Amino acid sequence: MTPSEETMPAPPVRHWPALNLTGVDFDPVLAELMREGPLTRIELPHGEGWAWLVTRHDDVRWVTSDPRFSRAEVAGRRITRPAPHMVPQPGALNLADDPDHARLYASVAPALTAPGVERLRENARRTLDGMVDEMLRAGPPADLVERVLAPFPAAVVCELMGVPATDGRTLRAWSRLVLSAEHGAETAERAGRDMAAYFSKLIAERRDSDGEDVVSLLGAAVGRGDLTEEEATALAVPIQLGGEAVTHSTGQMFYLLLTRPALFEQLRAEPEVRPRALAELLRYIPHRSAVGLPRVATEDVVIHGVRIREGDPVYVSYVAANRDPDVFPDPDWVDFGRDPNPQLAFGNGTHSCAGALVAGLETELIVDALLDRVPTLRLAVPAAEVPWRRGALIRGPESLPVAW
Repeated sequence: MTPSEETMPAPPVRHWPALNLTGVDFDPVLAELMREGPLTRIELPHGEGWAWLVTRHDDVRWVTSDPRFSRAEVAGRRITRPAPHMVPQPGALNLADDPDHARLYASVAPALTAPGVERLRENARRTLDGMVDEMLRAGPPADLVERVLAPFPAAVVCELMGVPATDGRTLRAWSRLVLSAEHGAETAERAGRDMAAYFSKLIAERRDSDGEDVVSLLGAAVGRGDLTEEEATALAVPIQLGGEAVTHSTGQMFYLLLTRPALFEQLRAEPEVRPRALAELLRYIPHRSAVGLPRVATEDVVIHGVRIREGDPVYVSYVAANRDPDVFPDPDWVDFGRDPNPQLAFGNGTHSCAGALVAGLETELIVDALLDRVPTLRLAVPAAEVPWRRGALIRGPESLPVAW
C-alpha cells in the first residue's frame, strides 16, 4: 500500500494551536494540513518536539493496524500534545501492545462485547424514558444537555461499571475535569488521581465477586492474579470517561439536527433511515478537538516516499480520515444515504474504542427517544447563542436550550 523507497524530504513542522471551536465547524488548521499532503509534521501547544500526523483514511487504518507503531513506547515520553495534562502512564489498556493488550482486555470483555452491552438495554431505555418524562412535565424551555444528554450516559456507564448511582454526579464532575484543559493541568490531574483512588478502593472490595459489571470483573481478575491492582485501576478510569464522550457527541448531533431541520424531519418521519444516519453523523461531527494518543515507530518506515524514523512519534486523525474525499464523496455534505460508510469515529485496530458498543447503544436510544417523543423539538435560542465548552479535549455544547 505504501512505497518502500524514500523519495521525499520531511515536510516542515507546522504549529497546531488549541482552538476553541464552536458548532460543527471543521478545524481550519487541520483542513490546511490535509491539503498539504498525506503526511505532515505538527507541533501541538504542550509537551516537547514535534510529531508526524497521518490524515488519509487508508493510511490511518494502516498505521493503527501495524505493530511497528507502538503505544507502549509512548509511556514516559513528553511527546507534543494538545493539553497540558494527559501525560500517558504505563499500565493503561490504551498504552498496551499485543499480547499484553489482549490480556488486559480479556478481563473486561464480557461487559463490553455485544451480549454484555445488550443486557443494559431495557434498564437504559426505562431510565431514559424517565428523564424525558421529567423534561416534558417541567415544560419548555429546557437544557437538553442538563436534562438528558449528560445524565443518561452517566447513568448507563455507572450501571456498566457497577458503581452506585449516587456516585454518578461525583464521577461525572471528575470526568469533565479530566477531559478539559480549561482549569489547568493540576486540577485535571488531581481529578484523575481522585477517580483512580475511588476505583482502586471499589475494585479491592470486589475481589471475590462473580458480578457481570466492569468493576466486579476487574476485582475478580485481581483476586485470581490475572491483573495487578494498578492495571485494574488503569482499565477502569478510561471506560468511565466514555460516558462524558457520549454527552458531547450527542450534543453535537442534536445541534446539527436542530440547525438543519430538514435532516431532523427526515429522521423523525423515516425511522428505517436512522441506523445509516447515525453512522453518517458519527462520520461528520468533529468529535475530537485535535488528536488522541500518539504512537511511536519502533523501526524506520517509509510512507508516501517519506521516512518515519525509529523513535519518531506519530499521530493519526480519525476526524480527518472521516473527511477523506477519496473514500467519502462530497465529504463535507451530510448524506444519510451514504453507502458504504467506513467511518472511523470509534477508531481502528487494537486500540479502537473499547466502549464503542455501549456508546452506540446510548446514542441509538437517545436519538429514538427524542425524535419519537418530542417531534417538535427545536432550539430555544439562535444557533449562535448556544454556548460551547472551552478547553475541552472532546468538543460539545455546554448547554443546548430547546423548546417544543
